[in-house]
Amino acid sequence: MSYFNHIYTASPDELPHRARTVYIYLCDRAGKGSDCWPAVRTIASDLQLSRSTVKRALHDLIKAGLIEKEARFRENGSNTSNRFLIK
Repeated sequence: MSYFNHIYTASPDELPHRARTVYIYLCDRAGKGSDCWPAVRTIASDLQLSRSTVKRALHDLIKAGLIEKEARFRENGSNTSNRFLIK
């Protein structure tokens, strides 16, 4: 069975094309591990999508249970890029 079997067989209602694209991008960025932390702006730029589309795709992936999002913070308490864990 293919690693991306769920991605290929999911209906568009369950997993839109934008989410499939972002999921494959995150898997590629994760390398050997299961985590990566690209910024939404970086994902959008690399995939030539809008930031809003990337945010919707990430929400779709979290809802489908394919990734987890972990907020990350600097020492001064301000936000930095999120950490994405691929399940």
